[in-house]
Amino acid sequence: MDPIAILAAAIGTGTVLLFAAIGEIFAERAGVLNLGVEGMMLIGAVAGFATVVATGDPWLGLVLAMLAGGALSLLHGVIAIHFQADQVVSGLSLTLLGTGLARVLGEGLSKAGTTSRLPHFSVPILSEVPVVGPIFLRDQSVLVYAGYLLVPLAWYWIHHTRPGLHLRAVGEHPAAADALGVDVYRLRYGYVVVGGLLAGLAGATITLAIQPGWFGELTTGGRGWIAVGLVIFAQWSPVRAALGAYLFAAINRFILDVQGPATILGVANPFQAGRSANFLLEMVPYALVILVLVIGSREAVRKRIGAPAALGTPYIRGERGA
Repeated sequence: MDPIAILAAAIGTGTVLLFAAIGEIFAERAGVLNLGVEGMMLIGAVAGFATVVATGDPWLGLVLAMLAGGALSLLHGVIAIHFQADQVVSGLSLTLLGTGLARVLGEGLSKAGTTSRLPHFSVPILSEVPVVGPIFLRDQSVLVYAGYLLVPLAWYWIHHTRPGLHLRAVGEHPAAADALGVDVYRLRYGYVVVGGLLAGLAGATITLAIQPGWFGELTTGGRGWIAVGLVIFAQWSPVRAALGAYLFAAINRFILDVQGPATILGVANPFQAGRSANFLLEMVPYALVILVLVIGSREAVRKRIGAPAALGTPYIRGERGA
């Protein structure tokens, strides 16, 4: 096992989680909980892949994947913001809808064969820097580099701009923000759609950059739920979300690679492919995500770790305590 190769691969797969988690951070910072990330990722993955199969243009596929995710999130916005429905129920319904649509639209795409992928490239000179270069800057997808830029931009937008101040106000004290002239409904709709666009981008990252040439109902592999867990783990911070995304991807990749060798340090490998111990080993990262979700769902814990105060609460203008 080459640790450099494992970490380099983790950067690519971690970018999928990065896009989805930052999109969910924007939505939740605005006070809207969206548990439909998995469905939006799947619809983005199938829209991008189907477009490439039909046109051969991965860039067009990327745009349509984002639009598909955004359109699905807009449906959640209408239900959760306009009709003030339960956001958990709406988000779960969105996942079921997105999964069903992806299965229907993706019928037969698994046999499409080789397709074009978004470009990969190395950063001149910097990619030769020992350790750091091969991991972060050598033969990575253009979307990986876009992820590097998105993290500081999202952090700066949230914490150091006036629109970011409005975003935080809408998620913390929507009534006070409304009294100061901030359009709570418009901002919530806008950031829910931003979350959908980034979830669609995350899905397209899988089918157009990380695993091009294949689509199936297991394409996302539960990454949408992992992204939701990462938001809590990151305490709604884009920087921590990036660290969590890459860390999870590295652990997951290590678990896959450790199953290959017959022996480790001269001892029979208990996790070699085909052994029953694999099941327990592969459960570890997902069990950690479930633990984070369970702990983070408790209201007292959410307040302590910095969850937006109005998260999951519909805003009704003029209602006391909104």
